[in-house]
Amino acid sequence: MDHLLMSNNESYVEVAKVEEIPSGKMKHIEFNGKEIMIANLDGKFYALNDRCSHTNAPLSMGHIQGNIVTCPMHGARFDITTGKKVSDPKFPSLEIDSLPVNLQKYMEYAGRLLSQIKTYDQEVYEVKVEGSSIKLRL
Repeated sequence: MDHLLMSNNESYVEVAKVEEIPSGKMKHIEFNGKEIMIANLDGKFYALNDRCSHTNAPLSMGHIQGNIVTCPMHGARFDITTGKKVSDPKFPSLEIDSLPVNLQKYMEYAGRLLSQIKTYDQEVYEVKVEGSSIKLRL
């Protein structure tokens, strides 16, 4: 949608149409400086902050399995229905022996630095569907 409409209730904002988000899929929307992910889990819609609380990657570019979304960047996992962190990021083990020594040292440093970043629960938003409109309370 190019624009967002206020509903009669004034506290809900229309953000998408039901047909735009098939079951098991997500959509990124922006409103008043907030980036929000809308997810369709078997016909029920949920909304949470679209930026991973670990390194700010867009969760809507990750993947859904059941009611869990996995961050595409480092694998932090969140429950879409509650916004709660399910697991911390997982850093892949890299075969860095073939890299130049200075790059190996940098990769090791970056891994240590990233492991110190805290991951928090995601903010969730109340969702309601009216007809074919998906609306959020913001």
